[in-house]
Amino acid sequence: MDTGNTGFMLICAMLVLLMTPGLAFFYGGLSRRKNVGNTMMMVFAALGIVAITWTVCGWSFAYGGSGENPIFGGFDQLFLLGNTTDMLLEAEAPGEDAVYPAITDVVFQMAFCMITTAIITGGVAGRMRFGAIAAFLICWTILIYPPLAHMVWGGDGSLIGDKIGALDFAGGDVVHISSGLTALVLCVMVGRRKGFGAMSYRPHNVPFIALGAALLWFGWFGFNAGSEFAADGIAALALVNTVCASGAGVVSWILVERIRVKKPTLVGACTGLVAGLVVITPAAGFVEPWAAIVMGLAVSPICYFAISWLKPKIGYDDALDAFGCHCVGGIVGGIMTGLFCVPELSWTDFGGLFYTGDWSLLGSQILGIAITVAFVGICDIALGLIVKLVFHGKLRVSDEAEAQGLDVAEHGESAYPAYIGLD
Repeated sequence: MDTGNTGFMLICAMLVLLMTPGLAFFYGGLSRRKNVGNTMMMVFAALGIVAITWTVCGWSFAYGGSGENPIFGGFDQLFLLGNTTDMLLEAEAPGEDAVYPAITDVVFQMAFCMITTAIITGGVAGRMRFGAIAAFLICWTILIYPPLAHMVWGGDGSLIGDKIGALDFAGGDVVHISSGLTALVLCVMVGRRKGFGAMSYRPHNVPFIALGAALLWFGWFGFNAGSEFAADGIAALALVNTVCASGAGVVSWILVERIRVKKPTLVGACTGLVAGLVVITPAAGFVEPWAAIVMGLAVSPICYFAISWLKPKIGYDDALDAFGCHCVGGIVGGIMTGLFCVPELSWTDFGGLFYTGDWSLLGSQILGIAITVAFVGICDIALGLIVKLVFHGKLRVSDEAEAQGLDVAEHGESAYPAYIGLD
């Protein structure tokens, strides 16, 4: 075993694990004061749910089997049975291509599933029953995320990654489009918050948002660089591109706000940072740094448009803009990968349109995105209807509970109790 690569992948896994509590702070700061505990609780619940479902069956459904099925892994690694024995055997007689214990991939990919699942909760903040969202996420991490991960990253025979030839370095399809689209489907099914469109929902804690964005930014370096699965030059390229795109996203969002509302905001800068991270995720190991800057500069105006114009125009209440930032940003990143992919870095026989003049990769990217949207959207609607039926047609809390705040109504606690000498 290569101890350098092993150490690198373990550190990257821990960085990605840090992203989920970081998202809790980011979402918590964006929410209303009376709902901050519930908003953060949904993120931590996703963390706990995935720790179990990924171990029981998620890993096996995503990466088990022989690779013959284009949309599903297999049942051969349920409960991770045999992984410990395999690890010991690898240590005694590693294969020719072994660079780190295979069990390392389990926790690395588990961390990906955690942050993906947690992103979904932003769409329904402030009005969805905690039991209903928990039930939905349990089913989602078993029935929807693993097959999608297999379709994109399942290797030879996988539908999107192999047969279609679409590139997704670190999760544009698997993480961002899937989570953002699911947030949209859920927020439409649950319905709008009371007063949506008539009152302003202001973030209650801007320093929380900045803290969460900083933790996400730090963890994202493991997210993208670790997706090379080796401590090499491409991992370094992915790291550099992540910095370039996120920085460009910040600058671009600041400029848009300066033009549109005359004053740049810290909340906007943090949102631009996340948008830049999202857009580079599918392209991190495929493009040059100049292209990463172009992608970061381009994505913020598009996401800003989706959040500030498209959302009120259509009328969906994506509370914390999971769709506007993650799904929209992921689609932009996937398409721009088809434009700027360096041919020598591509996993397929095709490079980006900018280099080759060949539309093949761009077409594959668009087709892969379309299949992701169709698969996730249809499955989300079906799963949401089933969960709604189980909860007797009530996915959201009562009007009284929504007015009181979900911290007290759903959890019996307050993030900011009044000090009377007892707390």
